[in-house]
This record gives sequence, C-alpha cells and structure tokens, in this order.
Amino acid sequence: MFRSVCTMSRFCSNSSGLVPRFLVVRNSSSPKTATLRYVSSSNLRCFSSNTSSTPAPSDTAKNNITSVLKNVSFSSIFEVWKNGLIQQEKEESVVNEANNTTPSVTHTHQEKEESCVDEAKKTTPSAIDLALNSVVKVFTVSSKPRLFQPWQISRQNECSGSGFLISGKKIITNAHVVANYTSVKVKKHGSATKYKAKVRMIGHECDLAILEVHSDEFWEGMNFLELGDVPKLQEEVHLVGYPCGGDSISVTKGVVSRVELREYSHSSTELLTIQIDAAINFGNSGGPVFLGNKVAGVAFEGLFWSDGIGYMIPTPVVKHFLDGVEEKHVSFGSMNLSYQTMENAQLRDYFKMSKDMTGILVNEINPLSDAYNFLKKDDVILAIDGVSIGNDSEVPFLNQDTLTFKHLVSMKKPSETALIKVLREGKEYEFNVGLKPVQPLVPLHNFDKLRSYYIYGGFLFVPLSQPYIDSSYMCECSSKKMPKKANEQIVIISQILEDDINAGYASFEDMQVKKVNGIEVDNLKHLCQVIEECSTGYLRLDLESEKVLILNNKLARKATSTILTDLKIPSAMSDDLQP
Repeated sequence: MFRSVCTMSRFCSNSSGLVPRFLVVRNSSSPKTATLRYVSSSNLRCFSSNTSSTPAPSDTAKNNITSVLKNVSFSSIFEVWKNGLIQQEKEESVVNEANNTTPSVTHTHQEKEESCVDEAKKTTPSAIDLALNSVVKVFTVSSKPRLFQPWQISRQNECSGSGFLISGKKIITNAHVVANYTSVKVKKHGSATKYKAKVRMIGHECDLAILEVHSDEFWEGMNFLELGDVPKLQEEVHLVGYPCGGDSISVTKGVVSRVELREYSHSSTELLTIQIDAAINFGNSGGPVFLGNKVAGVAFEGLFWSDGIGYMIPTPVVKHFLDGVEEKHVSFGSMNLSYQTMENAQLRDYFKMSKDMTGILVNEINPLSDAYNFLKKDDVILAIDGVSIGNDSEVPFLNQDTLTFKHLVSMKKPSETALIKVLREGKEYEFNVGLKPVQPLVPLHNFDKLRSYYIYGGFLFVPLSQPYIDSSYMCECSSKKMPKKANEQIVIISQILEDDINAGYASFEDMQVKKVNGIEVDNLKHLCQVIEECSTGYLRLDLESEKVLILNNKLARKATSTILTDLKIPSAMSDDLQP
C-alpha cells in the first residue's frame, strides 16, 4: 500500500479533538501520498492516495494497526513517530477513563476564556437595550427665505430625525434636522407625547446640534449615553434611530469600512468621517452608532444611489463640538491656504528637498489669516506639531491608517496655534501660526438667517453664496477666490424686475458689480450706501467683463417705488441694510 519514503511532514495540534494529526508520505517520482491520521483517542486510520481499487482499511484496534505498521519497512524517523503516537494514545485512554468516572472540576484555558466572554455578554447591555431609554425621535417644522425672492419666506416644511441623550440633560442630533427651524419637538420610545425642545446650539460646519427639554416628565426613566473611541476597520457597529418605513425604533448592524476626511454635504466642510455598510435612511439622521455599549458616532448621511454605504460623524468631531458648546462658539481650526502635493521627484528637487524630506507646497495664503504673517508662497510645509506630512499630504492616524494633514488642523480650537515647520529656499524654519478660520469670500451656506438684498431701478442686488451658485448657471470659479479685505463680498445682480427703466439690460443678470460711480464695491451694504447717497443725475455701474450699466438716478428711484407696490415687496432693502 505504501511506497518508498523520500519526504515526510508532521503536523500536530495541541487539541487532538480539533485538528487531526497526520503523516504525509510522498514518493519523489509521484504526487501520490500515504497519510496516517490520528482521528480520535481510540481509533487509528490508514489512508492511501493510491488509485488502486483496494479500499482503505476501516477503523481497527490498536494492536491491529501496530501489526500493520510493523509489516511495512519505514525509516527510523517514522518508527519514532509511530511509537510516540501509540504511547500518547495509551496516556489519553487512561485520562478518558478517569474522566468517565470522576466529575470534571476544571476548565481548559480556552473554555475559561469563552466562559468569561459569555458572562460579559450577559452583563453588558445590548445596543437596543441602551437605545430604548436614550434615543428619541425629533420632529421639526422649518421655513427659510427664498433664494431668488429673498423678501419672501418659503412654505413650512415638516421633517423628522433621530437624537440621543448625553450627560447634562442634552440631546444630540444633526444640524440639518433642525436647520431653519420654527418648531422642534421630541418623542420618547413607547410614548405618544411630543415634548417641546429648545435648540441650544447649532454647529452647521460639523452638522451637529444640541437640544434641551425643560419638562421634568420627559427625563423620567431616561438614560444618558457615553461617547467612546474611534472604531477600527471591520469592527461591528449598530445604528439606532427612527428611519422612514415605520414609527418604532430601528436597529441596523454593520461594520466599519473606511475612516477618512470627507466633505459634509450639509456644510461643504471637510472633516473626519467614518463609512459603515449599514444603510442610513431618511429619519436615521442624528441617531447614535454603537460600538459595544458606547457611542462611536452620529449617523448623518448616506449614498442613496449605492447600496450599503452610510456615514457617521466620529466622536473626535462630536467632542470638539461639545467643547465649543460650552464656550458658546463652535468652530474648527483652519490653515486658510491652498496647496499642492509633492509626489513628483523633479518638483522636490527644484525646491531643494533632501531624500528624507516630505511635505506639501504652499500655493496661496488668505491675506486675512494669521498664516499670511509667517508663511510665503512656495514654502514647503514639512510638519505640523512635530508630525511629518507625506508628499501626498497624508499623516499617520491611530497607527492603522493615514489621513490628510487637515485633520490635525481641524481638531484645533480657533484660539490655538500650531507649530509649522517649513522649508524655504533650502533652509528650515518653524513658526507658531494661529488657526482662526477666515470667512470665505463666497459663504458656503446661509442657514438660520434672513437673506440680504437691495432693489434699485428693478435691479435686485444680493451677495453671492455657494447655495446661489449651486442653484444657478454661474461659474464655480468665483467660489475659489480669497477675500482681500475684511467683510468683503461679491455683489451680483440676481435678477431684473421688468420696467421701462431697465429695458435692454436683461443679459446682465448674475453679473458682478465691481464699481458704483467709480467707487469699488466692498460688499452689499457698501453698494447700498453709495447708491442711496448718490446725488448726481446718472448712476454708473461697472460690471464684470467690462460691461457698463447707466441709470437716470431720479427715474430709477421712481421706478423702484412703483415696482415695490406692483409686486407687493415690503421694502427695497433687507432689515440688516436699514440705516
């Protein structure tokens, strides 16, 4: 049955009941193998890969197997292995007999560990147990000014989301759940009562909000959740909330798929985000994502054109927001500059970087930022607070991944500084740079406030904003510009309310107003002031692309009054522009 032995391998396991022991015997000229496998403490089996029709021997007693082995000529190493196997079987047979007559009073190391895990599961509350008295449903009624008719308020809109309780009798939810709110109410699990809630603080940048309920009845029997750490990749999490499709609480299981910086859809701000494969549907927003019995993040958005991709706001961002709530100002640090990566070897050589140097190249610095006082164009930023920046702009994160260096900056408070190490013309320098963010020239959002506007001669002037660009056919290039002075705005002609005074100017919609009577326009309030104080017969507006708009001052003011009356517009200017 066996052929001459040329190679032998022995595979053993500490537990004979889990992994069988076997000997592989292979002839060098043939891939056929003969295997002697130890299956249990009382049986030995011989198998052969020989293609002969002779069947493999069935289970036999020890003495029969021993005789079979003695009749075959094997090398000395096989004899040692065989004798050891038979001796081990004798010893285990004695142990088994003792176990059959004496009750077991000990556990193996593995059994003890499994017992501890089972006991922990019994004492550790599940995600659903924690959620029942800590996760609430949030009901919001909201209304916002119209984008293209800023003197009007849009019709009320009702929506719902989720929230959860934390210490201090606070409720965390998403900012987009309560944005532009006129009324906010919350409801506990298993209760039909809706309690009026007050919005204490909204952080639109990080899409988080804090609610308070001043009813003692609401807090009876409620539990506060504890914030945990950032989960690792492939760790299992549970998403809890009140998504669409039903009224009761919902629990969805998933795993962590990715940890990275991502632009939040609500604010267009780039912050730390965790991707999970649990579906996040309408209504889930603001609900907790559990890792064990602690909150690992807040559910806030998903990719609706893709299955099983959702995103949560991790606890470092949540904790940064909560610190800002206590200080009554929520903001995230910013370098206020643009840059490019240094992955090209020629680029690194040109800027005199040694082989062990890595970093990013500064392109433009916001003139209103603190960095403008220290850094220069073409500086190479090598490190921030002692953390080296890779040529791809990445830095280490949690010893398991990398993130763009902007994460280190964003987690700083606006009042803090960062130690910036730069390479300038081949020499290294270090500067302590303030990280207070500068208001962009084109605001990213206009939540929770009335829109500014000014009407003159049928021309509707408004400051340019990102929502306006997104809702019109304007070029995105304006949103990339940096302000040159404080409170600077790009003022545009949003629309032209038809009248004889503005005939022939219809093509000037969405154009930027650069000068009024030769005076450069700083912002909408400045434009309003210059026009209102104009005493000349004609008013000249210089627009982009060198276009010119001329209006008779007296006739334009008369037309303005007529247009306001005909279109039922309450005022020619918003409240913030009133003298």
